[in-house]
Formats: sequence, structure tokens, C-alpha cells
Amino acid sequence: MAAEPPELDPETLARWSREGVRFTLLDVRSPRELERAALPGALHVPMEQVQVRADEIPADRPVVVMCHHGGRSAIVARFLTLQGRNDVYNLDGGIDAYSRLVDSSIPRY
Repeated sequence: MAAEPPELDPETLARWSREGVRFTLLDVRSPRELERAALPGALHVPMEQVQVRADEIPADRPVVVMCHHGGRSAIVARFLTLQGRNDVYNLDGGIDAYSRLVDSSIPRY
């Protein structure tokens, strides 16, 4: 059985972005949520579509999965790990924590 994917804190995600670390930010929120708040450069695949669209997620770099607070993204990160990915992280606290801890210009909802 695959191990639980590790959590990545919002500050580390911001540092990775600043330092040019190659990763895919996978946003699994609904289109309605995406309209309210989003991080630039994210790949948007709603949670219910991940299984059929998994081939759209690049396999050549780490994947950081994000949702609103971290619950749905944890499920998707676990799914990707069970599919054989070993470079998957769950964004701890989701976009809400990112807004609180890193970039307050991102709307909270």
C-alpha cells in the first residue's frame, strides 16, 4: 500500500515558485471556486474529473495538489500516489492558507 502523500506548506510552495522549482500546481476545486480565487499557473482539473484526465498531469515533475482547505486535495493526492506517482504533495490548508500566510491579495471565501 502506498504511503500517504506528504503535505507542503504554503510558504514552501511560494519559495518553490520564487526559486523556479519545476512543479505542477494541480487545482482540484470547482470552476465556481476558481472564479473566486486562483493561483497563477495552476492546472485546473476539478476533483471529479481527475481520474479521467490524469494523463493531463505532467509526469516529469512534482505535483502539488490544492483545493480550498486541503481535504479534497488530500484525497486526490492519495489517488495519484496509488496510481504510482511518488512525487505528489498536498498543499496544507489549501488556497485559504496560502491567502492567509503568503499572499493576502488572494480573496478568501
